[in-house]
Amino acid sequence: MSKTDQMSFFGFEAEPAVAPAKSVKAKTGRTAVPTVKLSDLTLSELTQPVAPLASPSPAPQALPEALPLQGAPEQASDAEAMAQTLSQHPDFRVLRRLQPRTDYGPLNGQTTRRVIVLDTETTGLDARNEKVIELAMLSVLVDSATGQPVGPVTLYESFEDPGKPIPPQITEITGIDDSMVQGQRIDDAAVTALVEQADLIVAHNAGFDRPFVEARWPVFARKAWNCSFAGIDWKKEGSGSAKLEFLASERGWFYDAHRAQVDCHALLQVLSSPLSDGQTGLSRLLNGAGQTRYKLRATGAPFEAKDKLKSRGYRWDGEGRVWWCSLASDDLLAAECTWLRAEVYGQRSARVQLEAMDSSVQFSSRAGLVTERAV
Repeated sequence: MSKTDQMSFFGFEAEPAVAPAKSVKAKTGRTAVPTVKLSDLTLSELTQPVAPLASPSPAPQALPEALPLQGAPEQASDAEAMAQTLSQHPDFRVLRRLQPRTDYGPLNGQTTRRVIVLDTETTGLDARNEKVIELAMLSVLVDSATGQPVGPVTLYESFEDPGKPIPPQITEITGIDDSMVQGQRIDDAAVTALVEQADLIVAHNAGFDRPFVEARWPVFARKAWNCSFAGIDWKKEGSGSAKLEFLASERGWFYDAHRAQVDCHALLQVLSSPLSDGQTGLSRLLNGAGQTRYKLRATGAPFEAKDKLKSRGYRWDGEGRVWWCSLASDDLLAAECTWLRAEVYGQRSARVQLEAMDSSVQFSSRAGLVTERAV
């Protein structure tokens, strides 16, 4: 399945229907809030008076902690003061350039687990035929109680020469050309040493990244993985898109995407933010890594049920000639079997095929344990 197909399967378009710069409040029927990138405004533009509105506006959203701006100290100070003033107006949101964090504060003897946030840039979508041209990893300890990163962040980033020309469309997306990777090779020993320390590997759309890195470095196959795209129900969290740039903009940040290191920093900061239940995305992924995911194949489903299956979120496997879906827990599996029996198989006896995938194989190209189950 391609990266775009994987994203569409979970209910999101590859490109969000609403541009990241617009507030998701527009989707709820409330007034959309104009978004301002601080780096795109001059000081005079920031100080222009704002015309009063004819109708009440929603309360301003909380902004992330202020981060230092680039430029002369006096200009940065003035711009920050004006940004703070502008952010208090209910009709504006200020997007700040995301600043990488290299340290999340002192360790105090708490229980922690080590998480690696990973991203790759490659010559194409098919891990069987394409190559990694850039790998970035951020390794950080996560407080087991709070779900917050603690301590210093270890960074590894390197280019690798794929041994063939980089396609022009890849250069257009990533900015990586042949001259940047020529003669470069990722340090196998350094990658292995860093990964061996990790309790969990996280990538945004791990179904894309995991097959690539496992094909290149076997150590990744021995580690638990989770996916920040599929492992968190971003729709349920109120997000209009699961695209990383969109998630970052909702939290008040913008950045230059499609390079591995900055994508990792953006993902780590997004996952350090609280979700609707108060826990962080890192907590959700660490806890979810112990769950088994299931690929359910609705074998023998009658042809006339195809529309029901498609609207339910099933996808058609043309090679296997079967409709299938992915389920993230035993409870969801039980509920799905009940639905199939009532809506697809018409209460008649039927058996479906299940592929159980724990964190050691999920999102990889390797198969899980295949069994059958009566519905």
